[in-house]
Amino acid sequence: MFQYSDKTKNLINLIGSGDAAYVPKAITCAINTLDAIAADESLSDKTRENAAFAAANLVLSDYNDND
Repeated sequence: MFQYSDKTKNLINLIGSGDAAYVPKAITCAINTLDAIAADESLSDKTRENAAFAAANLVLSDYNDND
């Protein structure tokens, strides 16, 4: 498993146990979240660039959240 932050690991546990909501269209949610981070001018350029790069790669991947 990847080395996730404590905040992410906590949410993985909460979602897995049913104590937090599961998002069925998780990739679309991730793209929207990364795009919001990329657009947030209060963040560093490096953080915004990383978020934009990740969002663009997800958009161009072969994901399908239409099911």
